[in-house]
Amino acid sequence: MALVRSLVSASWLDKAISSAKAGPLRVLDSSWYLPKLQRDGKKEFKEKHIPGAIFFDLDECSDHSSPYEHMMPGQEHFSRYVGNLGICNDTHVVIYDASDFGMYCAPRVWWMFRAFGHSRVSVLDGGLLNWCRDGFQVTSELRRYPVAEYKANAKPCVKTYREILDNIRSKQFQLVDARSEGRFKGTEPEPREGIEPGHIPNSINIPFNMFLDPETRRMKSEKELLHLFEDHNIDLKKPLVGTCGTGITACFVAFCAHLCGKEDVMIYDGSWLEWFAQADPSHIISET
Repeated sequence: MALVRSLVSASWLDKAISSAKAGPLRVLDSSWYLPKLQRDGKKEFKEKHIPGAIFFDLDECSDHSSPYEHMMPGQEHFSRYVGNLGICNDTHVVIYDASDFGMYCAPRVWWMFRAFGHSRVSVLDGGLLNWCRDGFQVTSELRRYPVAEYKANAKPCVKTYREILDNIRSKQFQLVDARSEGRFKGTEPEPREGIEPGHIPNSINIPFNMFLDPETRRMKSEKELLHLFEDHNIDLKKPLVGTCGTGITACFVAFCAHLCGKEDVMIYDGSWLEWFAQADPSHIISET
């Protein structure tokens, strides 16, 4: 367990849960959905989840002073929230979500743990969808764990609006937008009232679902991921930043680059929600 894999299979997790040799392990359900889907992640968790799992609330573990959704919390907030889940600094954390995509917001929580210095963190490949497909047990039994001491050690992982704006001129880093092609191009609506679609100048679009195998709903292989970045003219040897609507699927960019060996991807946390609110109209690119 000294070397923790960033992507684990359902069969691996099932064995780890039942094995006393697995060491400190916590499984987190991080399910969160856009309002238009009318799904309640916490409610669904109470009805069905992986045995022993606990719920990680992205909205609760966020910066409540920000006008934007689920922005990164402060170091003390994260430490307190994670400690209340019974997680220590040496705990191996495995994250999943119940999205129909197979994976949706689990990479976001993976990135949050990494951003606060926690390297013993993995994502369940294929999420609850494939856990159930593979025939593994689910339960409605809720578990509580003793409060633990946790001390976050924040690393610089977030880009600000000003840094994204300056990059239009300086082009110091590559910016990948993980929203759908239609939202990126401006040809389909944004899911939030009052926000128009479009994209940041010079950004490149790789919709997050392209990182997943469309048939298995699991992560593509490292070779396929490398080809995907190459096909979109992304050089993994150069600085890379992910963005999306509110910083959720942007973390697919960081997670998949990590699987390809790149450790230093940053996230524009405010993403399109902040950009649309603050940017000059000339910096909102749309085909409509």
